[in-house]
Amino acid sequence: MTRTRSARRTTGRTLLASALLAAAVAVPATAAAAAAPREAAAGATVTDETATQESRLVDDFYSAYIDAVAAEDGGDLATALRGFYLTPELRERLAGWEASNHADGVLLAQDVPVDHLVTAGHSGAGHTWSTVRLTWGSPQDPTYTYLTVRSDLATGKISAIRDDA
Repeated sequence: MTRTRSARRTTGRTLLASALLAAAVAVPATAAAAAAPREAAAGATVTDETATQESRLVDDFYSAYIDAVAAEDGGDLATALRGFYLTPELRERLAGWEASNHADGVLLAQDVPVDHLVTAGHSGAGHTWSTVRLTWGSPQDPTYTYLTVRSDLATGKISAIRDDA
């Protein structure tokens, strides 16, 4: 069954995403220069016909979130991105996980990856799943970790993140 989003909801999300991106541009050049260098990868975004709207939102979130946590003063933007893309229940669960593990619950790591790749998965029971491959290390010697990210079809918000190790 194909579900379409209302133009109003899509417009609202577009405006909010634009505002968040505008905030990211406002980060001083020195903070951007201090961020870890990242190379663009040809497969870093979900653009093929099989990608769902939700997997594209997951890709948008991880792209912006990784940039925000890599920036010296990106904490406020990372918090705003969490507020927009994650369900309140997930934000609460992540806060508990982060307190116990002393790591970032979105990345399930203490460091910041150099790249990511999102692959659309299957849908059912009101949810859709995406696989997020996080790339660590150098281009000559990369290592990967994999996350499964669940999005709610009704809201498009990310409702669960789990490690696929």
